[in-house]
Amino acid sequence: MQNTSSLINQVLLKFADNFTKHRDDLSAVLFTKEKHLWLGSDETSTIERLSLLENNQFGEHKQYHVANFINLPAPEEEEIDIEGLALNENYLWLVGSHSYKRKKPKLDKSDEKNIKRLAKVESEPNRYFIGRIPFVDGELFPSCPHPTNPNKVLSAAKLEVTDNGNLLMEALANDPHLSFFVQAAIPGKDNGFDVEGITIHENRIFLGLRGPVLRGWAIVLEIELEDSSPELMNLRKIGAEEQRYKKYFLSLNGLGIRDIFFNGQEFIILAGPTMDLDGPVQVYSLKNDGNLQDNVLHYPKLVLDIPYGNKDDHAEGITPYQDITGVPSLLVVYDSPSKKRLVGDTGVMADVFKLETTS
Repeated sequence: MQNTSSLINQVLLKFADNFTKHRDDLSAVLFTKEKHLWLGSDETSTIERLSLLENNQFGEHKQYHVANFINLPAPEEEEIDIEGLALNENYLWLVGSHSYKRKKPKLDKSDEKNIKRLAKVESEPNRYFIGRIPFVDGELFPSCPHPTNPNKVLSAAKLEVTDNGNLLMEALANDPHLSFFVQAAIPGKDNGFDVEGITIHENRIFLGLRGPVLRGWAIVLEIELEDSSPELMNLRKIGAEEQRYKKYFLSLNGLGIRDIFFNGQEFIILAGPTMDLDGPVQVYSLKNDGNLQDNVLHYPKLVLDIPYGNKDDHAEGITPYQDITGVPSLLVVYDSPSKKRLVGDTGVMADVFKLETTS
């Protein structure tokens, strides 16, 4: 059933000792021209950078604490739940899940206690994070001069947070499709509101939603941000009706969006179940110049099936990798990697797939 014919290679990701347990929960990945691999975990508030070494390996792990660049609404011990990374005009952007979470049952607890755990739903302020960090020559800075325009200063900033999460969540509170999920505080893995991907085109930010999926239709949000102070950003009014966001509906075989990027000609979308299921996991192509049309239903083309395991090997992040392979390709990282992916005490294997998107 699973098509593995497009698998080109595997690469080894080698982390420092202090990140060992988080090799199991990688949730975002970005490959940059400096031959760095930037990664996020859904259990931390840090960004990881690996460098390309010989023999299909990444190492020389360097860790960046987001709190050293941007003030977080809660202590950094509370996870951002980083679900997407994107690079645009000397800024590295990252997005949290914006989701509520439900307590998991645990094997060492009684049925009675586990049923009580399932009734506990909570929200964490750091999850409502959309922000940027100056990025120059493969390094991050709180602020720095623009590399080609020394009169311009690059500065780290985030979308303004509020009691309801942030300005985006407030704008969605009255949305005809999403307000119920936002106001009812439905957890992400219960088909609730859950951001799991970010890409940027001409300062327009596209957020892929893992959930909700509405009668089989997945959703992409578009927003634009503008500076309101040195460290904060507001939602700009966009579109004919001057709303704070736009919505696009995509037919992805009933799946939600796990990651998304724009390569100048098309949106490439990693799709998977909204619920706590193994699969299917698929990659779609939406031919477009970056200007998605409102008020139509979009039908991306299925271009790749990603293998998945039995309660493991859940693909969570994709990034273009053709600069290394020489052909259109994706590097894929996994949440809950299978034991066969684990290498030593600190390593984990990622996959590289050939990407054929032409009609």
